[in-house]
Amino acid sequence: MIGRPEKTEVAPYYFTYIDRVPGDDPMPLVESQWEELSPLLSAISEEKSLHRYAPGKWSIRQLLNHVSDTERAFAFRALWFARGFPSPLPGYDQDIAASGAKADETPWAAHVEEFQRVRLATISLFKNMPPDAWMKTGIASDNPFSVRALAFIIAGHVTHHVAILRERYL
Repeated sequence: MIGRPEKTEVAPYYFTYIDRVPGDDPMPLVESQWEELSPLLSAISEEKSLHRYAPGKWSIRQLLNHVSDTERAFAFRALWFARGFPSPLPGYDQDIAASGAKADETPWAAHVEEFQRVRLATISLFKNMPPDAWMKTGIASDNPFSVRALAFIIAGHVTHHVAILRERYL
């Protein structure tokens, strides 16, 4: 059992995501999210994937690209801290990442496949995590993070964005 992160393991903002994860172990949710999302994502057409629910908001393609990119960033942080690197990591600006990705130029099917592959890599990382690594910590974006908090954040971040997808886009 991993246990829920304490308030000292991560900046308060991240409990927006952590609180969306039930129980004391994020891995059942991390492992089941792809199976739950696959039918939803597959039902979105290429045309619909370019939809924005309001001017200035991301398209569905941009939203899924953001989820994939952010998962990569948080998984890298987990790897960095779990392996014992002492150096702090820089911040991650979602708007810079979104602008650089040019997600609307990539076919929807490629975004769906990319998310699946990113998620499989994340699962492998956490499945092979040594037991003592879950409590290791580090600094990123000038904030503390524990490895276990990052696993919860990854799961909750996807849950957060799927809710937005269902409520505002579909």
